[in-house]
Amino acid sequence: MKMYLDCIACIMNQALRAGRFATDDEIIIRQLLSDVGMMIKDIPMEASPPEIGGIVYRRINSIISNNDPYMDIKDANIKKALSIYDDIADFVDNSESPLLYAVKAAIAGNIIDFGVNKPFDIEKDIINVIKMDFAVNHFEAFKSQLDKAEYILYIGDNAGEGVFDRILIERLGKRVIYAVRGIPIINDITLREAKMIGLNDIAQIVSSGVRSPGLIMSEANEEFVSIFDSADMIISKGQGNYEALSDNKKDIFFLLRAKCGIIARDIGVNEGDIVLL
Repeated sequence: MKMYLDCIACIMNQALRAGRFATDDEIIIRQLLSDVGMMIKDIPMEASPPEIGGIVYRRINSIISNNDPYMDIKDANIKKALSIYDDIADFVDNSESPLLYAVKAAIAGNIIDFGVNKPFDIEKDIINVIKMDFAVNHFEAFKSQLDKAEYILYIGDNAGEGVFDRILIERLGKRVIYAVRGIPIINDITLREAKMIGLNDIAQIVSSGVRSPGLIMSEANEEFVSIFDSADMIISKGQGNYEALSDNKKDIFFLLRAKCGIIARDIGVNEGDIVLL
């Protein structure tokens, strides 16, 4: 998926939020915004938003001298998500279709996103999203592919939603390889957070090597590319991974909530809809 003009405004907003997470020094934040603004004039519009996001966030981290400005908020989100894990798992298991509702739970976790300026309440919003109907529902194809798969590549997104990814992974009944980002980027999941959640107890964790807020294949390491090419089934979480992989030739199941108008328009749904595509 290519860049749109709206994405440029989003990048500036993300730069401001990241700066304020990292420092109270208004001079540093002003320098950060000036530098990012200067970078924008050279942005190739044919690039995908995660490609540009990776470049911008690496610049942000260098200016504020903090390679993980969202660490504290990631930890807080994981702690909160873990506190409701048992309740959500019970809700899923007592539903008429535990696998379907586990998919919805995983998508519901996608509300935890600091790359999009949308407020959220984890406890309340998770249940509300699980109760929503899909705007795009390819669950039958999902089940069919799952039945045939020997192993699944599951591409993670935000750190806090990894807790709800766990609910789905535990109900897939197949070997799962769970891919995380190569470095901290916004509040996306890395090896550190995957271990905090306990995903390493139920899946093989691999780093994609990617340094952007979306799975840019040209950035991926050889191990990940080999897994991606041979996977029987690929599950991709979140908007950033959709932006990066929506033009890929492989069959990929995208699980996300459309949190911005650009993504919603690209998929053909309304902003706020949940999607199993």
